[in-house]
Amino acid sequence: MRLLSSLALAFAIGSSLQAGDVPGLAHDQPASGPFVAINGGYMVPYTVTIPGTKVTFEMVPVPGGEFLMGSPETETGRNANEGPQIRIKTRPFWMQKNEVCWAEYKEYMGLYNVFKKFETAKIRPVTDANKIDAITAPTELYMPDFTFEFGEDPDLPAVSMTLYAARQYTKWLSAVTGQQYRVPTEAEWEYAARAGSQTAYSFGDAPSPLKDHAWYAETSMDTGPRKVGQGRPNAFGLCDMHGNVAEWVQDELLADGYASLRARADAGPLSPLEVLGRPKTHDSRVVKGGAWSSPAAECRSASRLGSVYEDWKLQDPNLPKSPWWMTDDPCRSIGFRLLRSIDELPREQIELYWNIDSESLQLDVDGRVPGRGVYGIVDPALPTAVQQLKGKK
Repeated sequence: MRLLSSLALAFAIGSSLQAGDVPGLAHDQPASGPFVAINGGYMVPYTVTIPGTKVTFEMVPVPGGEFLMGSPETETGRNANEGPQIRIKTRPFWMQKNEVCWAEYKEYMGLYNVFKKFETAKIRPVTDANKIDAITAPTELYMPDFTFEFGEDPDLPAVSMTLYAARQYTKWLSAVTGQQYRVPTEAEWEYAARAGSQTAYSFGDAPSPLKDHAWYAETSMDTGPRKVGQGRPNAFGLCDMHGNVAEWVQDELLADGYASLRARADAGPLSPLEVLGRPKTHDSRVVKGGAWSSPAAECRSASRLGSVYEDWKLQDPNLPKSPWWMTDDPCRSIGFRLLRSIDELPREQIELYWNIDSESLQLDVDGRVPGRGVYGIVDPALPTAVQQLKGKK
């Protein structure tokens, strides 16, 4: 692995940048704790403070390797769309230790009012020349009693956002931190969840130890999610990969499972990006991991849930429907977590993981912006601009 490709993750501030200058990279092997050895240094855990706030989150290094994606036909609780199994080979990456919490997500939610004030004051205007650096911020909740039914404690996982909103969140966070974050692909997520295992769960095939690792139907008793990080982490140091809230990934759930990929995979392991399907419509997007409301079988590493856009937004009173929020179950139990690759993707490629990827979604966004929705520019100067705006109150 070439260290220069890793250093590019800092959005290429110059060839003189050293490993110690890049979050998550160190020259020397840590005396304790997890690490991943790479050419010229070590990937290590690191903590991010969202610029302009005191909010933090943790990232954990995940080694590269190969695994069989999906489940064998003999696995208890298996669904047909989990096969046939295909071999995947992935490069190292960092994965967020816990699911994105309300403390983090509310910083993004707050940008809606900020961008509206910028728009009114003609501050940081969005133009054709800079629109590539713009995002939409989520409109205020239509049904807060649904989203916050189980509270909005800062350490509870954020829920009920659409995949589009989660992707826009990662674009905002990447711009203000200078580190390239995105929603993981399904292959990356499952590899991280398995943590070297090929069993139904990261700890084995029997579901009985699940209560030590996960918050699911048997333990939650339908009382909602719990604060992140309460269960036992997997072998990679990741918490709540089974249960608590299910998590969005980038992929489309195809009716034939992985059958369309089998021939290519038989010729050699595929990369996560080669496996990634490019959806052209809202449905059906993959959700992984199971949730507080799920039985044990739905918390397996290979388990997949496909989105049903119209059903999950049935009570949304707006036309067009909101691109940012879901209003119906199971969305009270769906969130996401972050991935940062060891290899920075080119701008035109990373945009595919941040922005609109279907014609129907584009119509929804176009129907809300301008109007109730709003665009805003995201860059390293945004946190300062937000603080200056707050200082004018």
